[in-house]
Parts: sequence; structure tokens; C-alpha cells
Amino acid sequence: MSETDPALMPAETLLGHYARRALSPVEVLRAVTERVARYNPWVNAFAAMNPRALQAAGESEQRWMAARPIGPLDGVPATVKDLLHMAGFPTRRGSRTTEAAPVAEDAPVVLGLKSAGAVIIGKTTTTEFGWKSPGDCPLHGITRNPWNRDRTPGGSSSGAGAAGAAGFGPLHVGTDAGGSVRIPAAWCGLVGVKPSFGRVPQWPLGAFANVACAGPMTRTVRDAALMLNVMARHDVRDPFCLPDDISDWRDGIEDGVKGLRVALVRRLGFEPPLDEDGKAALGVAAKLLEEAGAVVEEADPGLPDTRAIFGRVWGVALAKLVAETPAEKRGLLDAGITDVAAREEGMSAVDFLRADALRIEAAHAMARFHQRYDIVLTAATPTAAIAADQPTIRPWDALWRDWAPWTFAFNLTRQPAISVPVGLDEEGMPRAVQVAAALYRDDLAFRAARAIERAASLPVAALD
Repeated sequence: MSETDPALMPAETLLGHYARRALSPVEVLRAVTERVARYNPWVNAFAAMNPRALQAAGESEQRWMAARPIGPLDGVPATVKDLLHMAGFPTRRGSRTTEAAPVAEDAPVVLGLKSAGAVIIGKTTTTEFGWKSPGDCPLHGITRNPWNRDRTPGGSSSGAGAAGAAGFGPLHVGTDAGGSVRIPAAWCGLVGVKPSFGRVPQWPLGAFANVACAGPMTRTVRDAALMLNVMARHDVRDPFCLPDDISDWRDGIEDGVKGLRVALVRRLGFEPPLDEDGKAALGVAAKLLEEAGAVVEEADPGLPDTRAIFGRVWGVALAKLVAETPAEKRGLLDAGITDVAAREEGMSAVDFLRADALRIEAAHAMARFHQRYDIVLTAATPTAAIAADQPTIRPWDALWRDWAPWTFAFNLTRQPAISVPVGLDEEGMPRAVQVAAALYRDDLAFRAARAIERAASLPVAALD
């Protein structure tokens, strides 16, 4: 992290500077907006900018001058993915089929950020309705990876990943139904957290509500934990959200992994593809954890073939989406959505219930596995970031081969999983691994991610 550029400082560092009056929220916002003006024309991370951001930063500055911050993120720049409602802005979801009228109320996550004093600078791009991993959509075009403009940042939280890597502030909200936080985090050199299902409330619920979570995307593990503190607040609108947990997710985060049992997993009911650089990154992470005192061994959780489960969850959700889109607008949808929907639109209720039974079987298998192991360590993506401009062909095959083979299983089991960077490959692109813990043990996932982060540093993307 930069010691001099406020736009590249972690949120924790900014808050310390605010408290000492060494920096003001207005100064930090100006540093961020200067980077946005300089780099966003080709990065294309934003669906909309917030014209009230400067006013919000000024109000925060006054509170800090009076030593009365309103919350733990007062004055810290943040962005929100355009799948979530933000009052006064439309929620376009990357689609030409959606309404351009502004919504009236904030999603729970946005309400939490505002209540904590965060300065929301804008809404970030998403793949259409969050359906895929390459970072483009019909409404906003192609979002590009700040590490290499010819590569995608990943998706569906494409703008959040790109904004984090480009230094457009320290805190970014993504959503994750099959890897949509962790994949762009991995491809952009960020930390991406998919919390336990229900930890972060959501409303309105999206297309993949039964497996989706909102989560932090940040440049440090500690910032992700800090951000989760304000995101994980009970909201009565979400019938699935957990009661408030009064703990600070940073508590115990520096305790390390000494004595923890770590399973190095290469199969998730099938053998996900992984290139040689990915295998090397996984080996590095395993060694780092072992050197930190963890007991690491290869193990297989014995899952059913998770492709057969997630494929149906994904396909049925898209079939429902297409069916609910007015007939005259269906031609505006990403062609890949209609391709996948057509494949699954005839699924019987019996077949879908069978898939859900397999999902429960997978969750049970993982719960039993975690009786032996505290942490699961896997790859995060099969390769480094793929090309930004390539067309989406045969999305069904791409899901298992190129996009999400390492991530979607943990949405099915609903347990916490974190993507954490471990270094750069020979082409200068970030590589990452994934750590997961038992359901509701987000604290252990944070500890393992922090242990890896302490031992493996990653430079900032060089955009010029």
C-alpha cells in the first residue's frame, strides 16, 4: 500500500489519519476522484457517480474536526455494485431491460455503509443480472482490468474489482452467487469475502437469492473485516439474515494459524482445472500456512459432483429471469442468458428438488469434513484473468472450465470463503488462493487469510 497517496491507503490507515487530523475526508476524496478522472475512461468501473460525494466528505470532515465521527467508516470512500439499491439512483443491473427511474430506499448494505459514515462515490458495473464471470454487460460495455487493459477484471462484481485495483478508494461492495466477489478479487489482486449465508442482509433479493451473499472487496484482509462489521447488521427486510453479532471481525484476526488443521483440497466432487501457475500459487500458500504453524495435509471432502447441483441452480434462475422479462425486451438480454435459460427451462420440479437434495448432501459432507479440519485451502480460479474482449461462447462449459469451478461449491454449502492474493505470475498478473471455514466460522477464514497476507505481499497495479 502507498504511504503517500491517500487513494491507495487502506481504510484503517485513513481513519488513523482522520483522528490525528493528518488528512481530511475531502482531501482523500479529491485524491480518489483524480484517479477516477485519469483512469476510469478506459477502466470503465462505474455505472454511475454520486454527485453528493463531495458534500458527504465535507460533512464528515466537520465531524472529525469536532472529534465526533458518526461511525467506524466515517469519511472513507466506498463503492456499491449496481445490483443493489441506492436511494436516488436507478438499479440497472447491467441490463437494457431495466428501468432508469431512481429507487426510493437503500439496500441493507448501503444503509449500513451510510450509517457508518462511509462516503459512497458511485455504483460499479456488473455483468447483466450478475450472471457470468467475464466483466462486460449490454448496458455499460466492457470493464477492464487495471493490471492489464486487455484482460477482464472478472465478474460479476466487475466494476468493484476494477475500482479496487485502480485505487478508486479502499472499500467496495460486491455480491457473490457462485464466485462473483472472489473471482474478480483474485483476478484483480484484492481480498474478496463471501461471508456465511445470511451474515449480510439483502433486499430486494436477486435472481440467485438462495445462494447469493454480499461481501467486501478490499486491498487488505483487515479492511475486509472492518467493512463486514457494518455490512453484517440484521435487517428485517431479509427473512434469511442472521441476528446481529456484536463482535468486531478484526478481533483475533492476528492470532495466526498455529495448531489449526488445514485441508489442501484439489477435488470438489470433480477435479476443477488449474494451470501450472495456479498450482504453484496453491503450493506457496500451503507452505506459508505450514511455516506459520498450521498442520497442512491433502484431503478430499467427498462431495457429490457440484457441477450437477450448481448448474441447475444457475440455469433455473436464468430461466425464471427470462420468463419474467417482457417478451418485447427479451431480445435486449445478453445472448448467453437466453442460451443457458433455454437449456434449463424445461426442468421438472422433481429434478430441481433432486438437485437441492444434493446441495444439502454437499453441505452435510462439508460440515462433517470440518469436524476434522478448521480450514479448507483451494485454488481461487483456474487461470489468471482471461481476455476482456473475447465473446462468451458455450457459457455452460465456460462455467466449469474458465470461470467458477473453484468457487461455486462454497455458495452451495453456504460457508464463508475468502480469496486472498499470493503474488504475480510471469506475465505480471495477480494469482490468488481461497480459504474457507465451517459455516458461521467467518473468524477462522479471516485468520487464515490474514496469515497468508502477512507472508505474501502484492504490489499496486501500475496503470500508466
